[in-house]
Amino acid sequence: MQRTTELYISSVLNKKVINPSGQIIGKLWDVAIAPGDAFPVVTGLLLKRGKHVCTVPWQYVVLFNPLVVSVAGTAADYPTYEAGSGSILLRRDVLDKQIVDVNGAKVVRVNDVKLAPYEDMLCIFSVDIGFRGLLRRIGYERLWSLVQKDIPQSEIGWQFVNHLEINAAGLTLSVAREQLADMHPSDIAEIIANIPRDSIQGVLNSLDHETAGEAIHELEQELRTHVICCMDSEHASDILEEMSPDEAADVLGNLPEEKAQELLGLMDQEEAEEIQELMEHEDDTAGGLMNHKFIAISADMTIGKALDEIKRQAEEVETINYAYVLDAAERLIGVISLRELLIGNSELPVSEVMSEHLKTVDVETKPVDILALLAKYDLIAVPVLDEQGKVAGVVTIDDVVEIFLPYVLKRRRHHA
Repeated sequence: MQRTTELYISSVLNKKVINPSGQIIGKLWDVAIAPGDAFPVVTGLLLKRGKHVCTVPWQYVVLFNPLVVSVAGTAADYPTYEAGSGSILLRRDVLDKQIVDVNGAKVVRVNDVKLAPYEDMLCIFSVDIGFRGLLRRIGYERLWSLVQKDIPQSEIGWQFVNHLEINAAGLTLSVAREQLADMHPSDIAEIIANIPRDSIQGVLNSLDHETAGEAIHELEQELRTHVICCMDSEHASDILEEMSPDEAADVLGNLPEEKAQELLGLMDQEEAEEIQELMEHEDDTAGGLMNHKFIAISADMTIGKALDEIKRQAEEVETINYAYVLDAAERLIGVISLRELLIGNSELPVSEVMSEHLKTVDVETKPVDILALLAKYDLIAVPVLDEQGKVAGVVTIDDVVEIFLPYVLKRRRHHA
């Protein structure tokens, strides 16, 4: 006779447990599990009678299915469960815990757990994260099926879930972290914002520095500050170096001064100086919003040479919308769009096709005025001039619009 069959843990929890004589010896309070070679293995049952909880090793379980749970002997034959024993329990440590659904780019809850026989053992095969699992948990699955015949099934196989650890307090499951690297940083940020804070570092450690930086910048200010302050300083500085200077300045500008200076001191000197300069400007000014890195070319270049120069500079520039034409003193004398360069005659000098009708702002210009200028002249970006009339940086329309969007709309915009 088969001792057990495939089942969901919700179908047996709180079920009366009997012995072969039919005597009720308690209720199934929880199921103890341990890591296995392929799947976590059930090692015993926890039975509760009144306030007493005992542990029944799996080898003494006679029947275990949704109809009958039976064990040998009586409750007095088994040791009392010790709360600090280090066991992993299905109800306590897995049910209702969070799991990162990479395919859906969201954090979901474990509503039920599927168990099945495997090599003479009972193992966890999958976790149910769907509505059907929730209905099953509360005992409404059959009733609901009378109203809606097809209830979607949503399960994640255990092979996609991280291994359990002994003494896992407040266990958080996470699906195949290596897949996170392929996700949009905004989606990663949303996941980070919805998992326990002590799990965040593990997620960030699985990402390359550039992706981690982009995800951190997408976080709300308070959480972003918490993440950076809790991170190893060397790791944090490496991530900041991979961020664009304006984004790194945003992050550092919200940190305690001592922490910000510590991280700057660990960074490449040139990178640190650029970021430090941006931090000296108020957040709500062009100087605080601008990015130092932009495409600069000279008027006497041919369009062909200018395109070669753009390719050379492109790796260091976050976005390329325009090329700014500078004279020998590095003053702005013209601008040309990337489109105009691509369709123009490669032999023509830049001076013949550039626009000299320049729209600029200074470092103290407020975001609302920058936005008005960008909208009026249908621009994607505008150069920022310093007191000497030189280009200090460039502000893009994205940088400005983001200031005026509520956080929820920012998330939607990045998902689009």
